[in-house]
Amino acid sequence: MKYLHVFAIGLFALILSSCSVDDNSSKYHLIPLEVVSFELPPSFTLDEVYDVKVTYRLPDGCTFFDGFDITPTEQTTRIVVPIGSQFDDPDCLEGGQDVEGSFRFVCLYSDTYLFRFYTGKDEDGEDAFLEVEVPVNQ
Repeated sequence: MKYLHVFAIGLFALILSSCSVDDNSSKYHLIPLEVVSFELPPSFTLDEVYDVKVTYRLPDGCTFFDGFDITPTEQTTRIVVPIGSQFDDPDCLEGGQDVEGSFRFVCLYSDTYLFRFYTGKDEDGEDAFLEVEVPVNQ
């Protein structure tokens, strides 16, 4: 019986040591996507909900839309950045495409809103934005 116990432990250790972790998993990183265009109403009404349409550019065939990062920097200022997951693939298809998405926005304040949509990097390597102000109906 003692030999059977030692044999079972040895067999279990052999099975565990023969397992390998497959390192061929896809690796990716998150990147900001450039906004090409957007649609906002000419004004908001307090406590109303709006669907804001945004057209963004996928830079290549290895990048997929992951969502919008909407950051309030002041009470009524919002920075809008589409986020993409870009997979590290040497066989990636070149050339991108423009895709339309949307996010829901709730008007919570009576002051004019400032939206800053990310458009990429400028010639100095700094983040660039298209800005638009949307007044709130009183």
